[in-house]
Amino acid sequence: MLPTFRRAQADILQARLREPRRFLQVVSGPRQVGKTTLVRQVLEDFAGPAVYATADEPGLRGGIWLAQQWERARRLIPDGDHGEARPSLLILDEVQKLPDWSETVKRLWDEDTREGAAVKVVLLGSAPLLMRQGLTESLAGRFETIHLPHWSAREMGDAFGWSVEQWIVQGGYPGSAPLADDFERWSRYVRDALVETTISRDVLLMTRVDKPALLRQLFELGCLYSGQVLSYNKMLGQLQDAGNTTTLAGYLELLASAGMVAGLPKYSGRQVRQRASSPKLQVLNTALMTAVTGKGPAEVDEDRDYRGRLVESAVGAHLAAAGSSGRLQLHYWRQGNHEVDFVVETSSRITALEVKSGRPRPGGHGGTAAFLAAYPDATPLLVGGDGIPLEDFLLADPLRWV
Repeated sequence: MLPTFRRAQADILQARLREPRRFLQVVSGPRQVGKTTLVRQVLEDFAGPAVYATADEPGLRGGIWLAQQWERARRLIPDGDHGEARPSLLILDEVQKLPDWSETVKRLWDEDTREGAAVKVVLLGSAPLLMRQGLTESLAGRFETIHLPHWSAREMGDAFGWSVEQWIVQGGYPGSAPLADDFERWSRYVRDALVETTISRDVLLMTRVDKPALLRQLFELGCLYSGQVLSYNKMLGQLQDAGNTTTLAGYLELLASAGMVAGLPKYSGRQVRQRASSPKLQVLNTALMTAVTGKGPAEVDEDRDYRGRLVESAVGAHLAAAGSSGRLQLHYWRQGNHEVDFVVETSSRITALEVKSGRPRPGGHGGTAAFLAAYPDATPLLVGGDGIPLEDFLLADPLRWV
């Protein structure tokens, strides 16, 4: 059963498929966020004939296989009353794993457009960067997207009865929920079935990576230092495999596109942000941070500094989920000794957001004061402590607050 947010996304997709106009529908997001489950629910409610096919199997590679599935959907189009054709539905899962998939889809889609064939198409992919590249390069003007982020605290609570505290520690992977009471088994599942699968199948096999060991080390570094600002030169000093700052920046973008670790840019107003500026490392699901560090719930309670970084990372992951669908832009800010945890930019306002979790912070709210002096139109926001209760913030849509 899909939680409320994902049911709403399924309703959006169903409504689009009922419209007479034709657009490719693209559902993307990291592994295990409910893409296939969502589309299968849509498939059950679709009134016409449908074909579901996945490229996530050995041997199903290439444009010929894709064209065969497309032809299956064409052959299912029945003749309706008055000689009009009712549409069939074609769902292609893990389509980004097919070489030159976007060119093949473009050719077949344009053929149907010219000939009036009523095939509606949904593409699913777990490598958003590769999906985006193929769509913008070959399919401009032909598609609409639905992006599914990691599961929120509210979704994990609704589906599995998790508390906000459990979500902070064990993140938003629904497939890991049955193992949550056995931390060692849960952490092995996250590392082996999610982390390794994502890196090996969604990143290394899909993109040219000249230094795979460096990418893996960078992922672990991002988990260990989530919530901290590190220059690329400092990162290189922590990593064993030789590389350069440009390589690290590119690898960090790959990890972010796979829903793993991002490097938040420094806020610099309306100026062009420099890629070379020191990023703030941010896990996009706190399960990754916990599984890599190996600190279970009891150890999190004992280590106040670590819990402070975990709470800050949970707030960042919550905001980043909204940012992944384009509803906000997420940054940090630092000037000298002054720092703001997150700077959230929407179409209507800029919010300087501080997270208070009991972690010692020299200077109190000095970072916010310095930011407001530089950007007087910004709105200050405190989460935790005597600000918005942490639970209230994490259980609501971030745009309610920012």
